[in-house]
Amino acid sequence: MGSFSIWHWLIVLIIVLLVFGTKKLRGLGSDLGGAVKGFKDGIKDAAAEDPTAEASPPAPQQQQQVKDGQTIEGEVREKTKS
Repeated sequence: MGSFSIWHWLIVLIIVLLVFGTKKLRGLGSDLGGAVKGFKDGIKDAAAEDPTAEASPPAPQQQQQVKDGQTIEGEVREKTKS
């Protein structure tokens, strides 16, 4: 069983064109191309961001209070006007 010849591939291409039509295949190709372009743009934007932001030290952990042997965690929030 050898590989397919050029004639086999041409027959498969003709069948695909008959089944899906050129309009659907053209739309599929443009959608796929747009998705790839968007992905590449996203990668470039991520690489263009400040590289020092990734190397920043981690945020300090919240202080914990101990009362009667139990740990109490909490955070301070500003009062908002209602």
